Amino acid sequence: MRGQHGRWGNSKMQVISGKVEKAKKCCVYGPEGIGKSSLASQFPHPIFIDTEGSTTELDVDRLPKPTSWEMLKQQVDWVKQQDGRFNTLIIDTIDWAEMLCVESVCASHQKKGVEDFSYGKGYIYVAEEFGRFLNLLSDVVEAGIHVVLTAHAQIVKFEQPDEMGAYDRYQLKLGQKTGSRTAALVKEWSDMVLFLNYKTFSVAADSTGKSHKGQGGVRTVYAIHHPAWDAKNRQGLPDEFPLEYSYIAHVFNKTVSPQTSSTPKSETQTFVNPPSVASDRKENAVVPQQREGTLGDSIPKSLRDLMETHRVTESEIQLVVSAKGYYPADTPISNYDPNFIDGVLVGAWQKVYEMIRDARDQIPF
Repeated sequence: MRGQHGRWGNSKMQVISGKVEKAKKCCVYGPEGIGKSSLASQFPHPIFIDTEGSTTELDVDRLPKPTSWEMLKQQVDWVKQQDGRFNTLIIDTIDWAEMLCVESVCASHQKKGVEDFSYGKGYIYVAEEFGRFLNLLSDVVEAGIHVVLTAHAQIVKFEQPDEMGAYDRYQLKLGQKTGSRTAALVKEWSDMVLFLNYKTFSVAADSTGKSHKGQGGVRTVYAIHHPAWDAKNRQGLPDEFPLEYSYIAHVFNKTVSPQTSSTPKSETQTFVNPPSVASDRKENAVVPQQREGTLGDSIPKSLRDLMETHRVTESEIQLVVSAKGYYPADTPISNYDPNFIDGVLVGAWQKVYEMIRDARDQIPF
């Protein structure tokens, strides 16, 4: 033991003192239509991954709606590699992203739903995969890019342990079944959880003051935990404030730098054909890079999007599928079993694409 203490005593440890300015991890949630996306659009130089296609009325940069969990992860990785082009990544919404995660997990295990797994294992698999996705988002934060997750709110009946009675409270609309763990993961991962809601005032409806009615409906942000909702922040924000970006701008408008040195970009991580960034602003518009007419509509969109992104042809898919003995080489993709497409080709796309690249390398020129 003495020798071990001596060894550690002679080692050099880096001590980091004071505050460290880094990008923030923020979750914004509230009822439908209150203005979550509009608030997120005011963050510094944002890029949206619009998982539910609800930002069409906003003048923002966005990536195509992901049609698979794999496509969503590759879009996040692409944003991380943009070297300062964007300052904020918006996942709008994370509860729709969770649905892609569940679909991917079920497809990879050939299950129809998450509850088809025995002993609640489905929820464990989803939590593990969702946790890896949050780690991927943390890599984006380490690259100096803020990450904002928007989410819908749901009202649940809550019972305090060892106390009488129950009451309704708002929480993230993630994992609506009791076995789910994703909501807790998001709250733990976030530096800031902001709850958006309408603040209604009760006023007397008659001269006696015995009858009351609701009035007002001011859009309000709640930044601290309350028995009726989840919220937190580490920036000393007021307990509540109007739904205006100016109240939190000082947190996100600071200059931040990447926390880690850039790593070499492997071919499996880099888009061969980068996703087009759709923008309503003409000065920032990016022309989509697409090959028209190469893939038919008979190929499911979740697979077709990945094929177009990586410039993969139908014959290349047929080649690797036949090499593994799944289908004869002349079988059209449209004839493949949908579970095989979702669980193998889409769910394990990186392995499929590696096989395609290996096959390309073997072709003599």
